[in-house]
Parts: sequence; structure tokens; C-alpha cells
Amino acid sequence: MARNRQNKLREAIPIPPPAPLPDPEVIDVQSILDEYLSGNIDLIVVLGPTASGKTRYAVRLAHSFARLYHPPYPPGLSLDSTAYTAGGSVPSATVATLGHVRGGTADEVGGGAERSEALSEGTASTAVVAEIISADSRQIYRDMTIGTGKDLEEYGDVPYHLIDIVPAGTRFDLYQWQEAFEKAYKDIRERGRIPILCGGTGLYIEAATCGYSLPQVPPDEELRAELEQYPIEELIKRLADLGPLPPEGVLQSKRRVIRALEVALYEKDHPVRKSGYLPKKPYYIGTLVDREERNARIDSRLDARLQNGLVEEVKGLLDSGIRAEDLMYYGLEYKFVTQYVLGILSYEEMRLLLGNAIHQFAKRQMTWFRGMEKDGVKIHWTNV
Repeated sequence: MARNRQNKLREAIPIPPPAPLPDPEVIDVQSILDEYLSGNIDLIVVLGPTASGKTRYAVRLAHSFARLYHPPYPPGLSLDSTAYTAGGSVPSATVATLGHVRGGTADEVGGGAERSEALSEGTASTAVVAEIISADSRQIYRDMTIGTGKDLEEYGDVPYHLIDIVPAGTRFDLYQWQEAFEKAYKDIRERGRIPILCGGTGLYIEAATCGYSLPQVPPDEELRAELEQYPIEELIKRLADLGPLPPEGVLQSKRRVIRALEVALYEKDHPVRKSGYLPKKPYYIGTLVDREERNARIDSRLDARLQNGLVEEVKGLLDSGIRAEDLMYYGLEYKFVTQYVLGILSYEEMRLLLGNAIHQFAKRQMTWFRGMEKDGVKIHWTNV
């Protein structure tokens, strides 16, 4: 009996409209500074999807803190930025540069705020008050500059950390990154500076702000499936029976509570490192830009990177002995440009596929951040 081919035909499934963007806020920088100095905040986090202006916003935020900061200063604070960057006190996991911040007005940065926004208008500050820690999973690698969009010139006189700390071609996992973050964060705080975590890698941001060290506990899918059957209240009770409860933000998410239980049960038989120096009270700022503008920025930036030597950067990495499969492991630019260099893709195919991949990546980033909000994290979104 012949099959009815028409049974296989289906109507085209309409593409659902994109989820609405969060409502923007006006960020009161003076209030954030006051809250930090009072101890109600112990870390400022600037997050957002790719091409949303995170780095530039974080730098201007650091300059604003310098302009709004008045004596008496906390112990250890030095307002001599030259002495800091040239005096050899920068830890090994830190790179500090001197320069100038690109121009721009407070309205351009902060979504039309008035004086309370108080963001820098492009002049380099005379004091170092805040330092930036990068939360980008690829900017930690040396010699991967164009493809990862380090844009080092944007930092100006603001010291930055966790950039260019390991050689390209190596694997640097989440646990190693959290240890490096903790060292940089502790160093900044002990010197009386204000730490600003800036990046778009949601997993790394959560690792920095979850309030406890991540032991290298292997996932136990069978245990997770079992725990998923219980209400979160019962899971928290079981977690309390195993030791001190994690921060409140963890307890608001069933997924996080299950992971905490997984870790706690593992720790009963496998001692792990405990940390006493991770932030417990972060303040999150999300850089918001409409989708059309974000996509236009992505396309423009990609073309600029291709024109400014991205292909040559990839060729140089391959010539240095890094295997193609290891380079493609880093994804996005390195995946598709490597395939172009190897002759697998034409230039036009590479450009099209890479552009599409970056657009999809930006969507996934926003999905991750909105998921953080569902888990109880308050993100103060602002137009940039």
C-alpha cells in the first residue's frame, strides 16, 4: 500500500514573537557608592549580552566612583593611580594599563539620567578607586585578542583583572576561574578599592556571586532526578541537616538547591576547599540595548574585526602549534574562522555562519540573565 505523502506535509510553524525586554531603570551611582561604603553591597556586577556596551559602561562607572568619592577613605585606599599601575603591586593575575576613556555623555551611558547618574563624560579620572574584573570565559587567554573583543583601550586608567592570564590553547575550567576571581576580588578589597565584575558569561558570573566555592563535584543525574520529585521546602530542610545553608539567592532556586544538596552529599566523603572570601551581597546592573541596535552593532563589529586582522590572528595561533580542534573548542570566531583558514568554508559562508552564531549567542546570554532573575537575582537594567 502506497504511503500518502500528503500526510507528511505540515503547515509552517509561525515564529513566536521575541520575549519583551526588561524595563530600564535610571542608575543612581551615588546611591550605589553609599551602599558599598556602608557594607550593604560588596561587589558591583555589570552584565549584558555581547555588543551591549558592558565594558564602556563599567569603565565610566569606575570613573564616576572616583569623582563622587570623598574623604575619609577606607583603610588601604590610595588615590595615586600612577603609583599603583607603575609600582609593581599588581598581582600576577592582573594586567593594568594607562590611557584615556572614549568620549560620551552621561545620557548616552545611563539611559537619560540626571545628576544622580553621574557617569563619566570621557575624561580620565585622576584617582583609581574601582578596578574591573573580567567575567569573560575567553578573554583569559593570551594572544586571543581580536576574536574575544578585549578592547583593552577602553579601560583607560582603570586597572583590570583576569585578562591574558593563561596561554591560548590551554583549558581553564570554571573552578580554576573561580579561584582566580577570588584572589583578585580579595586583593582589590584588601587594598580598599571597589571591585566591579564585568562580562557576559553567565556561568562565570554565577560562580563569582554564588557565595561559596565550587568544588569539582561530578554531576549525579540519578540523584538530581530523585531530588527533583521533592518540593523546594523539603530540599532546603535536608540541606540544613547537612550543614550551614548557602546564601539566600541559592535558596530561592530549586535548581540551585538541588546542586547544593548534590555538593553537600559529595562532601560527606570527599573533603573540598572552603572559601571565606567570595561576595555575598552583589549589586547587578544589566546593560540594555534594543535587539535591532544590538544586531547592527554585532554585524558592524564583526566586519571591523575581520578587517582588522581576525583571520591573521587565527592563522598565527595555528602557526604557533595550537591544533585546529583545540582552537575551534573556543567557539564563535575561532570555530568559523579556523574552518575558513582550513578551506572548509568559503569567506562568504564563514561570514554568514559566524554572524548568525553571534546573534544566537546574544539571545542565549539574555535567556541566561532572565533565568537568573527567575531564580531570585535582582538585575537593574539600564539603557546604554
